[in-house]
Amino acid sequence: MPVIPPVVSPLPIPNRWARPLATDDPMKWLALGWRDFMTQPAMSIAYGALVFLVSAFFVGGLIALGGDYILFPAFAGFMVVGPILAIGLYEKSRRIEAGQPLHWIDIFLVRPRSGGQILFTGVLLCLLMMVWMRAAVIIYALFFGLVPFPGLGRIVPMLFTTQTGWAMLVVGTAVGGLFAAFSFAISAFSIPMLLDEDTDALTAMASSMALVWANLRVLLIWAVIVLGLFLVSLATGMLGLIVIYPLLGHATWHAYRAMQPPAG
Repeated sequence: MPVIPPVVSPLPIPNRWARPLATDDPMKWLALGWRDFMTQPAMSIAYGALVFLVSAFFVGGLIALGGDYILFPAFAGFMVVGPILAIGLYEKSRRIEAGQPLHWIDIFLVRPRSGGQILFTGVLLCLLMMVWMRAAVIIYALFFGLVPFPGLGRIVPMLFTTQTGWAMLVVGTAVGGLFAAFSFAISAFSIPMLLDEDTDALTAMASSMALVWANLRVLLIWAVIVLGLFLVSLATGMLGLIVIYPLLGHATWHAYRAMQPPAG
């Protein structure tokens, strides 16, 4: 007579994306980023100054050409493309970690191991930024109609002293939050990964999203820190980017290194 084996529960499968992170790890990443910043600081300061000049030129061009109506979405869009612009900072941190010499040409003319895949990722992030900016314009038109933008001096009272303004802020924040969450998830570790590993863009972005989701609690803290420092940069008329942007770039490299799978 055949014997039916007993039914047992399956063995647990460990989540290969989860990492043993602590809530104070983001501050450690910042400390390590500051250490890299202070290693030949002229390189990092020059990098931050270049990002500041490009940002100031872009903002000034928008205002001069009458595109001030997309200024606030453009600031948010900078958070989307910011990681791709920091590739030279990742390279500096990688060289410091590997004990390699630092040369200006290696920081400003980076040769990622993934080759052109990093360019493909940059194009995707730029397209995501453009979609977000277009969505912001559509949201404004849905609430205020097809009327000319009142200017930066009048938009704040429109938003905070009218019911329509508050409604638009709620909807815009919700939609912008979705864009921000998605862009953070796909770019948090994909750019350093493409620099350090021979992989393709879609695999890097998918891996970044999986790492963010599996370590959500700590990475939310990291996202809040990044957003807070970016707002500080805006409060200083973007001058803060000269220091804050390279600091975050170096710290992001150490965040990526913390996400490496344990040996064995």
